[in-house]
Amino acid sequence: MLQRSRQTRQGTERFLSRELGTLAFDSRVLAQARDRRVPLLERLRFLCIVSSNLDEFFEIRVAELKERIKAGDSLPRAGEGRPEEVFLAVSEQAHALVAEQYRLLNREIVPELAAEGIRLLQQTDWTREQRQWLHDYFMREMIPVLTPIGLDPSHPFPRVLNTSLNFALQLDGQDSFGRSSGIAVVQAPRLLPRIIRLPPELSGSGFHFVLLGSVLQAFVGALFQGMTVRGSYPFRVTRNSELFLEEEEIQDLRMALQGELPQRHFGDSVRLEVAQGCPAELEGFLLSHFQLAAPDLYRVDGPVNLVWLLQLPDLVDAPRLKFPPFQPGLPRELRAQADLFQTIRSGDLLLHLPYQSFNPVIELLERAVEDPDVLAIKQTVYRTGTDSVLMQYLIDAARRGKEVTVVLELLARFDEEANLAWASKLEEVGAHVVYGVVGHKTHAKMLLVVRREQGRLRRYLHLSTGNYHPRTARQYTDFGLFTANPEMCEDANEVFKQLTGLGRPSTMHHLWVSPFTLHAKIVEAIQRETRIAREGRPAHIMAKMNALLESRVIEALYAASQAGVKVDLIVRGVCALRPGIAGLSENIRVRSIIGRFLEHHRIFYFSNDGAEDVYLSSADWMGRNFFGRIELCIPVLDRRVKNRVIREGLKMPLADNSQSWELDAQGAYHARRPRGRLPRPVQEQLVALLAAG
Repeated sequence: MLQRSRQTRQGTERFLSRELGTLAFDSRVLAQARDRRVPLLERLRFLCIVSSNLDEFFEIRVAELKERIKAGDSLPRAGEGRPEEVFLAVSEQAHALVAEQYRLLNREIVPELAAEGIRLLQQTDWTREQRQWLHDYFMREMIPVLTPIGLDPSHPFPRVLNTSLNFALQLDGQDSFGRSSGIAVVQAPRLLPRIIRLPPELSGSGFHFVLLGSVLQAFVGALFQGMTVRGSYPFRVTRNSELFLEEEEIQDLRMALQGELPQRHFGDSVRLEVAQGCPAELEGFLLSHFQLAAPDLYRVDGPVNLVWLLQLPDLVDAPRLKFPPFQPGLPRELRAQADLFQTIRSGDLLLHLPYQSFNPVIELLERAVEDPDVLAIKQTVYRTGTDSVLMQYLIDAARRGKEVTVVLELLARFDEEANLAWASKLEEVGAHVVYGVVGHKTHAKMLLVVRREQGRLRRYLHLSTGNYHPRTARQYTDFGLFTANPEMCEDANEVFKQLTGLGRPSTMHHLWVSPFTLHAKIVEAIQRETRIAREGRPAHIMAKMNALLESRVIEALYAASQAGVKVDLIVRGVCALRPGIAGLSENIRVRSIIGRFLEHHRIFYFSNDGAEDVYLSSADWMGRNFFGRIELCIPVLDRRVKNRVIREGLKMPLADNSQSWELDAQGAYHARRPRGRLPRPVQEQLVALLAAG
């Protein structure tokens, strides 16, 4: 999928479109589902991940576009045209992406799964015995929780939850009250399983599944006794899911959030999905009800929600069709030393997730809870999940009388409810819970342990590019750094003071902190490389991140390229910088790596006349990270650790010729392939290098 930049009155646009760049990323993810080198069930996962990504894209990005159009905002933004133009371009590309997604599902993945004995059965495939079993299942498990709504003056159209599965039915006949509206709606309860596995005696030696929607369509007539169901058509509505909090008027962020969260499921409609075959008059009725237009309608050739198929690989015992499992490794220092505190005192320690285990982070908290010499624990939490062992340790520590301080970000998008629940549990046991700074999300990743040793206090610090989330620690690539460096620990403690108390920001020894110094320091480091190049000495910038959008950083990189700085960027997702333009960015290369794991770490390298300054960060190069969040950027001071970060985080990915894509000046991505050379898939190489087996 191409991502074209637009023209402005000043000539060629210097920036690429954020919205089209996001869809281009999803196109690269979909290419994984097309790639026959990827195991079959993993191809299905990638296909479903695209649907999950698109849901969020419509809930947030398209919703914002529509709000701008509604408000009469006609001003173009960098890399974009007017909102109406951007929306039409997004709509065109999104429709094409969805069509390719279902083509791939129906023509390749489903038939290949069937050849492996894994079948998604349609109604026409059911045997008499299977149909009877499914009918019994419907009557026993489904009909007691279904609520049919016949539309008439006393039964208005029900409130439809965001991305929920619903059915619009066309009916003939009259009910016992003489009513005959002709249309009814049935909502599939969220707690019902979306994938039903048939018992072995009905599926032979294979794995046979039926989707909830197929069962409901087959037997929905039982809800309308004495009437004829002429048609049953699944549909799904995507809504604006941004929370609207007037931050200037908030007195209690937690209470304000609790009041706003329930409304998220009923925001303005932004997309309507219907199954192919839905009559035109019914489509028009639904569009009118949800106040949508023709470009907002997505006709899909299959289930209206592919996200639920993410469950399927976990329901099938077929190792040959999945990525080979591996056991995350441990750094050599941890294998040789039983005392974690002593190991950290001996020197900085690096974890490279998911190739190395997240367990040392859990162990640090566990030791801190059990060790009577540990007096205090301080931690930031952005995303951690609903069943986090780390949060349980923090609760246990508070119960034991230790000083526990948790900076809990309540506005972590789509994790708000889980974080509210943890806030309540922590407060119940006496932990200090603060919610950061209103107007600035706390996105920094810090864990600080204070321990009494030989009559004085010593701090131990863990800093990370990723969240304290045990599940994503097995799926996302991140770096975590343990250190007992007194200055680094003092800096971290100052950040905690800023988050929990009041006062002006203090001068840091090492840390760059948003929204105070990070942006200026990044621009300054780029400009230093630019000066070095202009003075005729070698200059090199390497950076890895999830997104690159901030215009002043991009302009600084353009200036560096023009001065002769070699710039290598690894940007997983959207990149607004246009590389390879003569006289502007010919010295800049941009790569995107898409593989088994989600590339998530942020790494910044500046050669600095041979000093090789290396930083790890929680922040992407985006305006929100620089100016609207609390973020950290930490220098890697230990030479041994620095060498690992440069090799594993930058040089190996840049040498990848199997999982990487290169961005051209027009905004198109091109897959890099070995072409006769030895394949170098970076993620597989790192599994081989770092995993235990």
